Amino acid sequence: MVTGLTAVSLFTSGGIGDLAVRAAGFKLLVSSELLRDRHDVFSRNFPDVTAITGDVWRCSDRIVSATLARLGGQELELLYATPPCQGMSKNGRGKLLSSIRGGRKPPLDERNRLIIPTMKIAKRLRPRILILENVPEMEQTLVLDEDGEPILILDFVARELGPDYVGRAEVVEFADYGVPQCRQRLITVFSRTKTMRRWFDEVGTFLPPATHAASPSREQKPWVTVRDTIHDLPALDARCSESAKSTLPYHRVPVLDKMKYWWVSNTPPGRGAFDNQCAACGFQGNPSHVARRNEHGVNRASQETPLHCLRCGAMLPRPSTMVRGTRRIMRGFTSAYKRMAYDKPSSALTRNLSYACSDNKVHPEQNRVLSLLEAFRLHTLDQFSYQWKGASGRRVADKTVRDVIGESIPPAGLKVILDHVVGIHSGNTKATAKMEEGLLFAHSLG
Repeated sequence: MVTGLTAVSLFTSGGIGDLAVRAAGFKLLVSSELLRDRHDVFSRNFPDVTAITGDVWRCSDRIVSATLARLGGQELELLYATPPCQGMSKNGRGKLLSSIRGGRKPPLDERNRLIIPTMKIAKRLRPRILILENVPEMEQTLVLDEDGEPILILDFVARELGPDYVGRAEVVEFADYGVPQCRQRLITVFSRTKTMRRWFDEVGTFLPPATHAASPSREQKPWVTVRDTIHDLPALDARCSESAKSTLPYHRVPVLDKMKYWWVSNTPPGRGAFDNQCAACGFQGNPSHVARRNEHGVNRASQETPLHCLRCGAMLPRPSTMVRGTRRIMRGFTSAYKRMAYDKPSSALTRNLSYACSDNKVHPEQNRVLSLLEAFRLHTLDQFSYQWKGASGRRVADKTVRDVIGESIPPAGLKVILDHVVGIHSGNTKATAKMEEGLLFAHSLG
């Protein structure tokens, strides 16, 4: 018979978030993930968990029956679900909008309907606590329910759970919980326990107050920065293979071709290569690159940004490409080929973190992108035991590593949230004492 806190994980990917679930004291019983390569990495790190690989629509019965079998008549404490966000995120929504206008996709992304089997599982397992994690855009995302009626995802969640559950969704900045990465996510927490319902009635939230801030108060620490996190690692340079690697595992970077290296090496700290000035004559007055939203609300970069110096005529070290025999400024986000700020948290790590053209992913000072080792630290993976190996025991490809990181949230930040939730659930938290004394100053003011 299982005792203690129990949990089930849906849309597990490689199990990065589940590191926090386990560290917060939960025993994971069952996990579900569509992609075999992700789930193999999970199973390597969570060998005692029943891993069900496949489409959640088809695997719902197996997930429920496996969970009930392992619970042995006990109640499930936590259902933790992180449905895919491609249909909700800013990047995904932009692509979707373009596809809709081109007549290539329905206006409502089918991937967002994965919330339907999620809630079916929740209704059958009746967890004491339900936690959903997704991008902030989930708040405004519509789906078609099983009757074909459009409904906001969060309204659907509340409707399916019914009046026994209380909770809400809130946007969390993970840098506010001591993570050296600015990553905003929508965290939704619902519960049906008497203790947590009482807490929610009094306080109005299940999330802990921020522990860190850009402008900290007396109760908060300063944000953890990129410098704090990776400054001690050996320098690398993407000019050639010899300078692009070190003896440390995963501390290596791709070599940049000569043109890209020229752009990056001329990019000042905190700036983007699209704004680079003349490397030939030193003139600093060439207009910078801008992006504006057009009449359809789509962000478009200027096509009039100069590629040649207005003073001497030399080509500027700005991202460019050949178009019908003529070199022109490259289309893309102005945050591409941009250096990260050393004294702030990093931007959100995506699956493209090893590409200089990805948003704000050039090293703050060195001429290269981030190494995977640096990404591990910025994602707080260095605070947990984790192996990047699959079922065979072999190390997985770098692409899989990037995919898993990009699909997950920093586990140290999630652990802060889960520790707080467990404290409320068990009645053993400083916040509980403060509430009872009437001293809780955070969220309850709202």
